[in-house]
Amino acid sequence: MRARQAFDSVRRRLEAAGVEDAAFDAGVLVETQAGEGWRWQDPDLDETALARLEELAARRAAREPLQYILGRWPFLDFELAVGPGVLCPRADTELLAEEGAKRLAGKSSPAVLDLCAGSGCVGLGVKRLCPAARVTCLEKSPDAFRYLERNAASALPGFDGTRPAVTCVQGDVFEYQRRLAPESLDLILSNPPYVTDEEMERLDPEVRREPAMALRADREGLAFYEHIAPAYLPALRPGGWLAVEIGWKQGVVVQAIFRAAGYEAVACIPDLEGRDRVVAGKKP
Repeated sequence: MRARQAFDSVRRRLEAAGVEDAAFDAGVLVETQAGEGWRWQDPDLDETALARLEELAARRAAREPLQYILGRWPFLDFELAVGPGVLCPRADTELLAEEGAKRLAGKSSPAVLDLCAGSGCVGLGVKRLCPAARVTCLEKSPDAFRYLERNAASALPGFDGTRPAVTCVQGDVFEYQRRLAPESLDLILSNPPYVTDEEMERLDPEVRREPAMALRADREGLAFYEHIAPAYLPALRPGGWLAVEIGWKQGVVVQAIFRAAGYEAVACIPDLEGRDRVVAGKKP
């Protein structure tokens, strides 16, 4: 079977399974067996490649996340190892890394903390954009922590496993502030759980395969913001920043949480679709 025929077959199968962007996903799966140039080269796929493609298509039709099937996913200009037990990196989260890096401009060796780090995408993203940064990534889940350590060792160019790009710490965000020296950090970042119970019930099947502890938060999705904003303020140097990813309906209330905790210059930054995505505030 030619690659284009295989693509049409996989696309129809994914459409029938309710996959939202079936054509994109089918193209990615075919590429794993036919190579990057399959669309114009249209090579023949042998029985081994077709059997493997059938296996991958069946997993995707069962609504397993495409990221898990591939085992890797791009973020900024590098790739992260991902799989069951860790939140899939998303393009929206690149904005958090970019906004964090902007707030390190002019600092020679800034100290950065990434809370609820998951795969490490945010902390590693800041390290990629600001190589001089000294980044620590905190993650509680043992499953996610394995991916964090793997990515810290080899995801960024120039890091081949001999030394990590960031420092990985396994711990609880609701307790870790006690281990931090006062005024020791220039930037704190977090993409914490923020999905409400009601929203959890409406998530796509793929998202339900991701770890609930990385998605759901108490107090209508606000529990982590309500803790992080006041509890981690003492660890920031004067002029240091806290920046968090938020759900698109949470901009007003999270800004209010920041202001009540004592931050100034609080602002909400929209994503490429114009929806509230990042809230940032500065320590006076």
